[in-house]
Amino acid sequence: MFLNFLSSPKRESMSSIDTAWLRMDRPTNLMVINGVLFFETQIDFERLKRVIEARLLKYKRFKQKVVRIGTNAYWEDDPDFDLANHFHLIALPGKAGKAELEKMMSEMISTPLDFSKPLWQFYVVENYAGGSALVARIHHSIGDGIALIQVLLSMTDKEANPAAPEKALKTPKFVAGDEEDSDDFFMRLYKPVSKMYTGMLKSYYKLVGTSYGLMMNPGKLLDYTQTGLGVSQGLAKLATMPSDPRTKFKGKQSTAKRIAWAESLPLQEVKDIGKVLGCSVNDILLSAVAGALRGYLMERGENVDGLDIRASVPVNLRPENRLGELGNYFGLVFLSLPIGIANPIERVYEVKRRMNAIKGSYEAVVALGLLSVVGMLPDMLEQGAIELFSTKATAVMTNVPGPRERIYMAGAGVKDLNFWVPQSGEITMGVSILSYNNRVNFGVMTDKKLVPDPENIIRRFSGEFEKLVLTVLMQTWEEAPDPQLAEINLGLMALVAGMGHDGRPKRVV
Repeated sequence: MFLNFLSSPKRESMSSIDTAWLRMDRPTNLMVINGVLFFETQIDFERLKRVIEARLLKYKRFKQKVVRIGTNAYWEDDPDFDLANHFHLIALPGKAGKAELEKMMSEMISTPLDFSKPLWQFYVVENYAGGSALVARIHHSIGDGIALIQVLLSMTDKEANPAAPEKALKTPKFVAGDEEDSDDFFMRLYKPVSKMYTGMLKSYYKLVGTSYGLMMNPGKLLDYTQTGLGVSQGLAKLATMPSDPRTKFKGKQSTAKRIAWAESLPLQEVKDIGKVLGCSVNDILLSAVAGALRGYLMERGENVDGLDIRASVPVNLRPENRLGELGNYFGLVFLSLPIGIANPIERVYEVKRRMNAIKGSYEAVVALGLLSVVGMLPDMLEQGAIELFSTKATAVMTNVPGPRERIYMAGAGVKDLNFWVPQSGEITMGVSILSYNNRVNFGVMTDKKLVPDPENIIRRFSGEFEKLVLTVLMQTWEEAPDPQLAEINLGLMALVAGMGHDGRPKRVV
């Protein structure tokens, strides 16, 4: 009977890493990735339904529910699957604008998914801002951000009316570390990781059996200094890392979340300022995030002198032969954000220095191994391990590259898109950065009890970037810039004067 259970074609074991994310669910932190696509026009509900049937449901995970037996979890075909239970048409009240959608989504994000059904929900908001929107909620156990971007792309087209609008497309593959994208977001982090760790990932399973014990007993680290993979150093750093300091962002959680998103930034402007400073796009954006968090804390009377707070940063470790698959293939590293640094240029260079130090470490592989281990542990032990991880950070900060060009879904043009990363354990804030169509989008999720007004954090992001631009232009550079930098500087001066590359009025703070 037991053998028949295991060999059932309609049920398969969940990987230990996906199981770990499944079991991190708790009322105060739901393991659900939430996203929204904004359309310029009304999207055709019935046409979108046909697209979902052809393109989304080709992934079997979206027709499978989760079955838990003891410490194990399984994917099982849902015999009662009905798309109507997952695909809904709704409308916003009142002015049906940004405030109304943020409120509705905050309530959704605080609501658990139904575990008796496949763990996802789509909502078409038929009356948002003169057009429409699609809100998506997908459980983290189904896949990570890179995997779900592939799912998104498979549902879209490059034109409004393609020849075969409902045909199931071949899954597009995002290749981390592409030369053309070497300055994009986390690409500079993805690229060395994929090269350095490709061989290591084949052998790390031999080490994860000892990893959890080492994490719980750091004194044994000396016995493993000859592993050859730097695991000792990575474990030592995690085991001896102190808890993050208490601020307005960290404390006892509630079961209610709040979200906000900001007006997007032109990606070219971010690249231009990065080129002038010799920093990556990611360095610039993370420095702006640190500045925004600094401003929020100062406004609430908190002392920020010398303050650092850590962000848990997902790092892509997906092997090339699994780029088209669902599931979770990422490790975690901890980045200390220099909140205490007021000068924008000093702060961005400090972010760059810290990011470079992370790129040469083994933290991500160690974390992936530990997640694999905790996914096989009894709940009580797993929760202890998650608490150990989560006390060391205040926020989760993730950065996902989206489509470079304008896309269409069911004939409707996608004006913009955003998403919100879930948090685990005691972590109370999520900061999400997503690129789309040469623009940069920011999303923030907070605990309602601790930060009831995330819009007052995210509204500062663009202002912090503009402060950096203004500070750069006020510097006296010892060497004259080359012609390309001179052209960039003209663009930056135009930005400060009130006009960006795209002709959009700018506000300088």
